[in-house]
Amino acid sequence: MGMLDQVKQAMQMRKEAKRLQAEVEKISCSYNNGGISITARGDFSITQVKISDEALEEIKAGKPERFETMLKNVITAVLGQVKERSQQLMQQAMKEGNLPFGK
Repeated sequence: MGMLDQVKQAMQMRKEAKRLQAEVEKISCSYNNGGISITARGDFSITQVKISDEALEEIKAGKPERFETMLKNVITAVLGQVKERSQQLMQQAMKEGNLPFGK
């Protein structure tokens, strides 16, 4: 493989990596439990948090630890969904041969 072919391959890999990054960023997952709802994107950023009066009652009732545990569990679950969907996207791209290093 000549130098020009290596440069072309590197440029193709870079282009495909950018395309995949854009696809991953489009991923959006939501998880709800105990009156807490969280939405996260493929880049693991949290885009929405909703807390119902029901969930806030735990704090008002003097049980902030229970609320904190529920919040942690919802965050963990939604980020787990994002990770799984991102991995599926990457595996699909490799299976289809869209990644030069996946061939």
